[in-house]
Amino acid sequence: MAVEVYLVTPPFTQLNTPYPATSYLKGFLNTKGISSFQSDLGIEVTLRLFSEDGLRSMFEAADRHTGPISGNAQRILHLRTHYVRCINDVIRFLQGRNPTLAHHIATRNFLPEADRFGQLADLDWAFGSMGVQDRAKHIATLFLEDLSDLIQETVDPYFGFTRYAERISRSATSFDGLAAALASPPTFTDEMLIAILRERITEIKPAMLAISVPFPGNLYAALRCAQWVKANRPEVRVALGGGYANTELRKVSDPRVFDLVDFITLDDGEAPVEQLLRYIRGEATVDQLKRTLHRKDGHVVYTDNKLIVDYRQTETGTPDYSDLPLEGYISAIEILNPMHRLWSDGRWNKLTMAHGCYWGKCTFCDISLDYIKRYEPLTASVLCDRMEELIEKTGVNGFHFVDEAAPPSLMKALALEIIKRKLVVSWWTNIRFENSFTRDLCLLLRASGCIGVSGGLEVASDRLLKLIQKGITIAQVAKVNRHFTEAGIMVHAYLMYGFPTQTEQETIDSLEMVRQMFEAGILASAYWHLFTMTAHSPVGMQPEKYSVIRKDHSDGSFANNDLEHEDPTGGAHEKFSWGLKKSLLNYMHGHGIDHSLQKWFEFPVPKTTVAKDFMLRALEDDAYAPPKPGTRWVWIGDDPLAETVVKSKKGNRWEMTQLTFHTPREKVQIRVDVEKGKWLADFLKRLAGRADKTCTYEEILKDHEAAGFDDFELFWDNKPVNTLHKAGLLRL
Repeated sequence: MAVEVYLVTPPFTQLNTPYPATSYLKGFLNTKGISSFQSDLGIEVTLRLFSEDGLRSMFEAADRHTGPISGNAQRILHLRTHYVRCINDVIRFLQGRNPTLAHHIATRNFLPEADRFGQLADLDWAFGSMGVQDRAKHIATLFLEDLSDLIQETVDPYFGFTRYAERISRSATSFDGLAAALASPPTFTDEMLIAILRERITEIKPAMLAISVPFPGNLYAALRCAQWVKANRPEVRVALGGGYANTELRKVSDPRVFDLVDFITLDDGEAPVEQLLRYIRGEATVDQLKRTLHRKDGHVVYTDNKLIVDYRQTETGTPDYSDLPLEGYISAIEILNPMHRLWSDGRWNKLTMAHGCYWGKCTFCDISLDYIKRYEPLTASVLCDRMEELIEKTGVNGFHFVDEAAPPSLMKALALEIIKRKLVVSWWTNIRFENSFTRDLCLLLRASGCIGVSGGLEVASDRLLKLIQKGITIAQVAKVNRHFTEAGIMVHAYLMYGFPTQTEQETIDSLEMVRQMFEAGILASAYWHLFTMTAHSPVGMQPEKYSVIRKDHSDGSFANNDLEHEDPTGGAHEKFSWGLKKSLLNYMHGHGIDHSLQKWFEFPVPKTTVAKDFMLRALEDDAYAPPKPGTRWVWIGDDPLAETVVKSKKGNRWEMTQLTFHTPREKVQIRVDVEKGKWLADFLKRLAGRADKTCTYEEILKDHEAAGFDDFELFWDNKPVNTLHKAGLLRL
C-alpha cells in the first residue's frame, strides 16, 4: 500500500480519545481524492508499552539503570511479576472490554500499590458516592501512574502520559536544548516510538509525512520521528504543523530545524498541505507554497502564495477517524470530579461549530492569529450532517465541540436541529459566560444532549475582567452558571491568577468568589493557571498599556510566544499557586468549603473583602424580562392530556381545563379557563408539527386573538403558562 500523506500525532496528547487535527486533515484530503493514512502514535506507544511484553522489556531496561533509585522505584521493581501479570487485564478493563474486573480491582487486593496510592487515604471519603466502575477506574489509573513514575526515574526522564519532554520544549527560544536532546541516544520510549513508525512507513510508503504538534509536550517526539525519517527514508518529505507551530514557530530562524523537517506550515493546514503535495509532485514551484517556512540557500524563508485562498469550513469535509484504533483508547479517572473527568474518560468525536472566536477581544488571548481572529461559523444543518456521518462510521454518539467559544445562537440552532432529527447524542463545548444563556436556552441545550460546558471566568474580579475585556461580570457568570446547573448541565471554569496589576488582595478575593460559587452549587469543576504573556496577545504586543514590563525584547531563533515579564504593580503571584490549586481540589470534592481561606496557604494572606452573601445576592437579582415581539418560543414537549375538571370555592363551582404533561422525570399539571385550555392544547400540537417547532411571540398573540380571545398578556404571562418550561415550552 502506498499513500501520498502519512498524518501523525506524536506522543502524548490524550489516551481516551484521538486528538482531532489529523482526522480533520484526512477528512479534507478525502474531498480531494488524496490518499492518506493517519496514526496516533501516543496511544500506539502506550498500548505497546503497557503490555506484558512491553513491561518485561521496561523492567529489563530499568535493571540496567546505574544511578541511585528511590524506595518507591525499588518497591515496583520487586513487584514486577505482579505488574506484568495484571497489565493486560487492566488495559482491557480501561478500554471497556472487561467491566466485571471492576469488582476485583475495587477490593484493592488485585493490583500492586506504590506511592501513588498514598492519596487514596485522603480520598476514601469520596468513594462512598462512587460506583464500583468509577472506583476501579481510579485505582487502575493510579496503578499506571506508579509505573509511569518508575519509567521516568529509570529508563526515560522525559516520559509522561500527556506530556512528553515538555520541559525542553516549553519556552524554547533557542533550539540548543532540543538539539542536544536529539543528539543523545534514544530513550527506551523513543526506541518503541521509532519501531512503530518504522513499521508504518514500511507498510504505507508515503510521499510525505505530516506531523501535527498541538502542544509543547509533543515537539520532542515529533522531531525524533522526523530525525529517523531523514536518516532512513530521505525520499519522504517531512512537514510539521499544528497548534504549537502556529503560536511558537512563526518567527523561527534557526536553519538547524530544517535538518529534521522540510517544511513548517502555519494556521489552517488544508490549503498549505494541498500545495505542498503539488510541489512534491512537481506541479508547483517552491515559491508557490502557502504559509510555509522552509530553508533556502542556508536561510529560513517564509512563502505565502496569496493566490491560494483558504477553504471555507463547509468545504473541508467531515473529520475521518479511520485508521485509528478506536477500540484501543483507554479511559482513566485521574480526579473524581464528574465534569473534570470528561477530558480523560470516554471516547468523544471532535467537531468545531465555528472557526475562530466570535468575541475576539480578550487581551490575554492570541487574538491577532488566524485561529482566533477569523470567525466563520458552520450551519446547524451541516454540523448535524457531520454528526450523523461520524456516528455511523465510529459507532460513538458522544461529541466534544472544541471551539474557542461556541456561539450561543449556533448552539441554539444546533440543539433545535438535533431535536428535530431525533438524534440521541451527548455533547459538551467551550463557551463565554454571557447573558444569552438564559434558563430556557439551557433547558433546550440539555434536551438536545448537552451535558457540560467550560468557560473562562479567568480572574474572578470585576476590575480585572474589565481590563481583560472579557465582556462579563462576576454576577453575570453566577446567573449563567445557575441556569446551566439547574438545567442539569455541568459547568467548568478556567481560572487565572497573576494578570498584570492583580494585587494579593484581588487574588484572595477571586478565591472567595470561586468558593462561594461552589458553596452555591453552581460550579462543578475549575482549574487555576498562572497568567502567561504571549507575543500575539494585546498584552504582549502593548505591554506598557497594561503596566507590565517585558524582560527580553529580542526574539529567539526558535520558539517565540511565551514572553518573560515583570509586573511591578502587582503581587508575588507564583507563591499562591499551591494554595489555590489545593483549595480547588477540595472544593471540587465538596470538602473544605466552610474553611477559612487562610487554611490553604502556608503564609499570611489578606482577609477577603468580598461579602459572604455576595453570590446569594447576585443570584437573587436574576430579574425577569418580559418577552419582546420578536421573541421566539419553542415547544419540545409531548402532547398534553386535556380533561375538564370542576373547581369549587366558597360554594361556587365552575369548570376548567386541566392539562397534564408527562416528562421523563415528572408530571406537570396546569388548570386554565375551559376554552383557552382547549386552544392552548391545540396550539402546542400545531407548534410541535412545525419544522423547527418555533414561533414568535407576535404569532402566538395573533393566533390567540384569531380564536376570539382577548387579554393575551394576562393569560400568557401568568403562573400556569409560566410553569410550562418544565414541560418543554421554552422562550428563546
